Amino acid sequence: MRIDEVELRLVRLPYRSPFKTSFAEEREKHAVIVTVRSQGVEGYGEGVMDPFPHYREECIAGAWHLLRNAFVPELVANGCEHPSQLVARWAGWRGNPMAKTALELAVWDCYARQQGVPLRTLLGGTRTEIPVGASLGMNTIPETVENVRRHVEQGYQRIKLKIEPGWDVQLLAAVRAEFPFIELTVDANSAYTLADIGVLREIDQFGLHYIEQPLHWDDMVEHAHLATLLHTNICLDETLTSPARVKAALDLGACSVVNVKVGRVGGLQSVREIHDMCVGLGVPMWCGGMLETGIGRAHNIHLATMPGFVYPGDTASASRTYARDIVEQALEATQGIMPVPEGPGIGVTLDRPFLNEVTEQTEVVRA
Repeated sequence: MRIDEVELRLVRLPYRSPFKTSFAEEREKHAVIVTVRSQGVEGYGEGVMDPFPHYREECIAGAWHLLRNAFVPELVANGCEHPSQLVARWAGWRGNPMAKTALELAVWDCYARQQGVPLRTLLGGTRTEIPVGASLGMNTIPETVENVRRHVEQGYQRIKLKIEPGWDVQLLAAVRAEFPFIELTVDANSAYTLADIGVLREIDQFGLHYIEQPLHWDDMVEHAHLATLLHTNICLDETLTSPARVKAALDLGACSVVNVKVGRVGGLQSVREIHDMCVGLGVPMWCGGMLETGIGRAHNIHLATMPGFVYPGDTASASRTYARDIVEQALEATQGIMPVPEGPGIGVTLDRPFLNEVTEQTEVVRA
């Protein structure tokens, strides 16, 4: 596969409404959109790094530098026979999985389009639609209850609430009083410590499917200890940055549910390895989201068709997040079911006039 050129775009896209978690309130999406061109075919990827390192260590400025000066020149110079090779080829540059993923995703998409097959076919996915859940940011308790009601009525098959100390037990009590039987989960985004064990045990009473990343964003040992103190399953997110880290967490008993975010774990080849490991161990997986544009969302939909993704993921309707997306296709769920975009690759194309409107920076690297 010869690579003719790679285009990097930094886009800024406003959210419909602010999205608040325990560590930040976001009002707009900054994303790096990567286009790989090979022999007349284009493929697209998305980088989910933030402007500042709130979620993990990576940020857009550092990722752009590495893409421009390391990963893209290596790819353009050497091409690739198959996109699965790239994770190993770039291992000499340590870490930075989100930057690597942005480029690797575009290569996978381009390769699938050249082969004339959907991306899910290359990944071993067989489903043409997937169940999806909704992740809700922090509002007042009455607003949250009504937000839950609206999404339950829309058919979303799992509701995830963001929590933090002081915004947990009362919130869950109010939601459970109205919706005693829905599949309910919470995401703490590392807001608690073991000193909060009393509150975490109170959370046990609400019959949650799992609690996501309650402790430090890079911890396994304390999560493994916490797992022995709670009835609720623990799911890890920020901690899991590679197949090796997933294996270590499972070996330690730090989690019993795995959230897979392709950017966080280093690309689709890493997802494939994690998937096969979890299937072999009988560990349930689901696809997490980073409020992606239609490019990243379409990739997530395709990877969630793999058989090991058994829980509803965060690939909800794009219109929940954006008034207008950068792709021409509408990625919309109906009664909690998201259809997989049809056609080769990820099945979406860029809305170029709007993409140009929201682009802040562009650079092209040619052979």
